[in-house]
Amino acid sequence: MNAKALFLSLLLLPVAALAQAPVIQISGANFRPLPLAATAPLVQGEEAKASAQEVDEAFMYDLRASGIFQVLDRGSFLADAKEGMAAGSINFSRWADVGAESLVKYSLAREGGELKAEARVFNVGTGREDFKTAQSAPAAEPRLVAHKLADAIYRHFTREPSPFLSRITYVRKTGNNRDIWVADWDGRNAKQVTRGGINLLPSLGPDGAVGFTSYQQGEPDLYIRRPDGNTARIKTAEGQMSTGIAFSPDGKRIAYSLASGESTQIWVAEADGDKPKQLTDTRFGINTSPSWSPDGKRIAFVSNRGGSPQVYVMNADGSGVRRLTFQGNYNQTPDWSPRGDLIAFTARDERNAFDLFTVNVDSGKVTRLTQDQANNEEPSFSPNGRLVLFTSTRNGGSQLFVMTADGNNQVALPGQEKTTLLTPDWGR
Repeated sequence: MNAKALFLSLLLLPVAALAQAPVIQISGANFRPLPLAATAPLVQGEEAKASAQEVDEAFMYDLRASGIFQVLDRGSFLADAKEGMAAGSINFSRWADVGAESLVKYSLAREGGELKAEARVFNVGTGREDFKTAQSAPAAEPRLVAHKLADAIYRHFTREPSPFLSRITYVRKTGNNRDIWVADWDGRNAKQVTRGGINLLPSLGPDGAVGFTSYQQGEPDLYIRRPDGNTARIKTAEGQMSTGIAFSPDGKRIAYSLASGESTQIWVAEADGDKPKQLTDTRFGINTSPSWSPDGKRIAFVSNRGGSPQVYVMNADGSGVRRLTFQGNYNQTPDWSPRGDLIAFTARDERNAFDLFTVNVDSGKVTRLTQDQANNEEPSFSPNGRLVLFTSTRNGGSQLFVMTADGNNQVALPGQEKTTLLTPDWGR
């Protein structure tokens, strides 16, 4: 191609192709959070004002908890609060003065029964608009439009889906009762699944089903609450105690533990409990806490067959058992990352404190995620594998926190005052 033809071909390319915004590389030693300023929403009309605070709270929490942004304090802003959303109305030097490299401005309006939001992302250094998105949600769900906005911005910077539109489940302790709840990823919009009694170890299936262990009939049994609201007991071997449903990535199978006499074994079955198959067979041994690999071909679990609880992996048919952890003498609650490379788990250290670690499935390398902040347990990866949900007693009670998969940016979920929340699971 001669020089003239090359010049003409470049003219025909869209501007976005010539000046792509940098993609944040989340993994690697050179990662640093992007300094980002996000202004309060420009609210259009009186009807939108009633929802503006809730939208902004959810939007800012998403950005801060994501782990990829250094969200600047609005109290430090030097720019005129009356700046508009067009690049020509923005004094970018004032944003550079506070250390911002990217600037987010967004507006909120209500049209009929919908909330509509528009966000624009600017490169402070070049003074150009890099990205624009418009999102909407029912007016009765103001937080949803915030999560959609944050998701679009996250995707813009990472080329990956965010966890902001996902769901979590957990146990809430109230008096002698332990009930299952399901909520948005940030713990808001929570809905109660069970009412009264002892209900434990919830997990979310890919279709929105909730599996859990319940003592409704005196002994622990497995139950599944379907998206249509129907709850069914999963029939397992009579006279054995069944606990801990784990859904396969495609939702077609479940893994669980069955205790009989002095041993507990891992079983798999179809999602309705049919065609059960025993995978482990260690006499007098305890095998629990199954967790599927993202391709559904392997299962991580805890076994004391070596003398102490350790994390093992095996093929989904029970073959190829391999011990994965060798450090420490009490490792439990494995959760396999959707990215396939890591398994997070809880370990008791030499001071009898519980903390969180990851182990690389291939190399066996162990990385510590939490330390010197009371007890931290029950890790569960986000659907994109970038964040970990867990419980912590650092504030006095058992609360839910999120952090990045390398242990940074540990943030409490909002609205947990005077609650005790246990055994969370992040839906895939």
